[in-house]
Amino acid sequence: MEQLLRNFFLFLSKNKFFTKLAKRYGFRFGAGTVVAGENIEHAAEIIEKLNNKGLVVTIDHLGEFIDSEEEARQGADECIKAIEVIAEKNLDSQLSLKMTSMGLDISHQLVMENMRRILDAGKKHNVFVTIDMEDFDRCQKTLDIFKELKSEYEGVGTVIQSYLYRTVEDIEDLNEFSPNLRLVKGAYKESPKVAFPEKKDVDDNYKKIIKLHLLNGNYTAVASHDDAMIEYTKKVEKDYDISREQFEFQMLYGFRNERQQELVDEGYKMRVYVPYGNDWYGYFMRRLAERPANIVFAIKGIFSK
Repeated sequence: MEQLLRNFFLFLSKNKFFTKLAKRYGFRFGAGTVVAGENIEHAAEIIEKLNNKGLVVTIDHLGEFIDSEEEARQGADECIKAIEVIAEKNLDSQLSLKMTSMGLDISHQLVMENMRRILDAGKKHNVFVTIDMEDFDRCQKTLDIFKELKSEYEGVGTVIQSYLYRTVEDIEDLNEFSPNLRLVKGAYKESPKVAFPEKKDVDDNYKKIIKLHLLNGNYTAVASHDDAMIEYTKKVEKDYDISREQFEFQMLYGFRNERQQELVDEGYKMRVYVPYGNDWYGYFMRRLAERPANIVFAIKGIFSK
């Protein structure tokens, strides 16, 4: 049943009709429970409220798979504006972005030009930037770009997905860069030739890479709503005397709000992934596909507002 739900939501995530409908009507019908408004000014208000509760943030201007240089440059401009607003309002927030929104599918020159502009702004205003991971076909390109940029900029990290067979090898390959990595399970529909089809194998691999990256001495963001993964991370912390300065938990805006606050109250760094913009539909469907229990969390989030 869980696999059927996952495939259903992944199918919906790519439906162009529903995507257009969501852009037009989404904020009238509840998108605001999982997306922090249509622009950075709206998002800044949400970030400030979260900061006041002891939560830190990473923001993401939603949009992906663009197909023109103009759109890619506009996306980079939006990221730079977000960095400037974070600095101006003294918000405790980082920035997350997707390579496809920066022109990954158009040209290497374009995506590097946009990324350097963004990372220059991040360096100027001391705002860390995370390169989100996308589907398998773009995985190697994304990691290659990350390595190139990490040799030039300190304030950049990326994401590793536990459902891919290659993940442990990627963790070991990146270790020489002392990378700040967000570890996730993965939310795209992939072939069993490249990804574990069974949830148990994905979970086991997730635990493996959490432990591996922490014991390598690198900063680790455990991005999961799964209590089993949260408790496993705490166990590694205790068993190996890991400093709480070396890791954080991450969850999505609008999901498990009470659990987020509990982790803050326990003395852990808890970062909320806050998306904004009107291109929210595909993002939300993938979150539901990633873990169908998120449906329950989303509904609870709506009624806790």
